[in-house]
Formats: sequence, structure tokens, C-alpha cells
Amino acid sequence: MAELIYAIEGTEAGTRAALILALSSAFLHALFGALQKGRHDPWLSRGAIDSWLFVLSAPIALFAVPWPQGAEWVLIFGALGIHFCYKVGMALAYTRGAYTVVYPVVRGTGPLFTVIGAYLIFGETFTGMQWLGVGILLAGIFGLAAYNLATITVARDTLVPALWLAVGTGALVAVYTTWDAYGVRATPNPFTFLAWFFFITAIDFPIIAALRWRRAPVPLPPLALRGFFGALIAYGSFGSVILATRLDKVGEAAVLRETSTVFAALIGWLILGETVGPRRAALMALIALGAVVVEFGG
Repeated sequence: MAELIYAIEGTEAGTRAALILALSSAFLHALFGALQKGRHDPWLSRGAIDSWLFVLSAPIALFAVPWPQGAEWVLIFGALGIHFCYKVGMALAYTRGAYTVVYPVVRGTGPLFTVIGAYLIFGETFTGMQWLGVGILLAGIFGLAAYNLATITVARDTLVPALWLAVGTGALVAVYTTWDAYGVRATPNPFTFLAWFFFITAIDFPIIAALRWRRAPVPLPPLALRGFFGALIAYGSFGSVILATRLDKVGEAAVLRETSTVFAALIGWLILGETVGPRRAALMALIALGAVVVEFGG
């Protein structure tokens, strides 16, 4: 599999593969967010997901891929710290705000900072048309968040702190996207970084969740089942976008992934029972239009 990545990176085929990976990641990440925000405490849900990620990733990291060497360990343990802060931010925001308000703000803040980081670190540049696409996408995302904020009736007393947490967490999305992109590019075998990324970054939240569960126990079988499916989705979501950043521009992958907001609105409507309506549908179409302009405006 690594040989295929080596063969297509930097080629037109690699660009097409990165597009597919980024859009796949968008859908899966929206599903992942809904799982964490679902009927269980977000801290417990994330702990259950990470427990399965740790168990499933251990044999792959330890026996199936080459071990990291030298500075690669710094990149992997750096990812642990960054993703821990991100996961705490998401859990705090989800505890205080509705999914369809929090999620768009997190995902809308992330790509703008990521594009700037990709320019500073990787020397990537966007055309004027692509910047227009970024503007359209962000207008749709923040418009969706503003509309949800104006109409939502659940947990309104905690929405303002939830939004501030969402903005801060969005900045962490940019940090981890840039860091992970650097890590997967600096590691000769991309699957070494991926396997150890999932293994190492999953060691923290199971401990937090276990302590939280002891104070307020809930039935374990449904929580464990949610965690198992969440882990499988996480492999597809985070793994896809990390590979996309190796195959093509980091900024483009980050922007395309934020079409997850469209999928999130649909999931919120179909699964969580949150209404969509014509205004939300129009804003979702604006997000999709922005992503198309970014992709084809280069």
C-alpha cells in the first residue's frame, strides 16, 4: 500500500485520490462528531472510541509497520499533545452547545488558519479564485452557525461559552492538520505515522473516561458498541485526510474536508432530530459551492 502512495504522490492521479480522500473524510468526520455528541456524555463517548483505537492499533503499530526512527518520535508525541487539547476542546464545547451550532464553528475556523499555516510551513499558495472559494465556504459555514444560534432552543444559556470553545478548538484543528501533514510527509513510510498516530493519541481519553464513569456509571455494552463503530469511522476520517495532505496541498485538503458541515447538518436532521429547512439548505449549498470553487479554481 505504501508503494502506491509513493507512486502517485505529486501526480494528477495523486490529486484525484486526495480529492476523494478529503471528501470521504468530510462525511466520516461529520458522522464521527454525531457519535461523540449522541446520547452519551461526550467525554465517555470519546473515551470509548479511543479505547478501541488503542486496542485495534496496537498490533498494527507494534508488528505490521516499521517503527518510527529518531525525530519521527517527536512528531508522533507532538501529535499526542495537540490532539489531546483538541479532544478536550470538542468535549467541552459539545457539553455546552448543540451539535449543529458547535460543529460548523469548529470546522469553519479550522481551514482558514490551516491555509495560512500551509503557506508559512509548506509554501503553498492559493489563486484569487481559490481564495474566493474559501470566502464562500466560510460564509456558508458561519452563516449556518449564526442561523442555528438564532433559532436553536436547546441549552441557550451555555451557547456563548460553547461558541468561544468552538473557535478555540477550530484553531487547534488548523494546528493538528498542519502538524499531521508535516509528520506524514517527514516519515518515509506514511503508514508508520498513521499506525503510531492512532496508537499513541488514543492513550489519554480512556483514562479520563474511566474516572468520569466511576462518578456516574452508565451501561457499558451500548457505550462500548458506540466506541467500536466510532473507532472504525475515525480510521477512515483522520486517516483519509492525513493521506490526502501527503498526496496534494494541505490547504486544499483542509478546505475540502470542511464540507463535513453539510453532512453534519444532514445527520443532525436525519439522526438527531434537528430541523434543517430552506435557509439551512441554502447555506449548505453555499458551503458545497465554496469547496467546488477551491478545488477547480487552482
